[in-house]
Amino acid sequence: MSITQQYFLDTYRAQRLGEAPPPPPGTHDLRTARELHGYWQFRTVVAERPAHGRLRRVLGRWLHLNARSAC
Repeated sequence: MSITQQYFLDTYRAQRLGEAPPPPPGTHDLRTARELHGYWQFRTVVAERPAHGRLRRVLGRWLHLNARSAC
């Protein structure tokens, strides 16, 4: 059963029982992504690693090594 079929089934069931319909699929995706990002930042701080700039530092190190090997 696909997500859309499950949503329509749940909507039909809620309507028959007089309850509020469930939110459509994808409604809370952005909020969930933000919460996951915050959770990952929290985990890095708890693990005593820097929470910001890791990607930039790694890319800078990689570019510096590549520039050295080109000489």
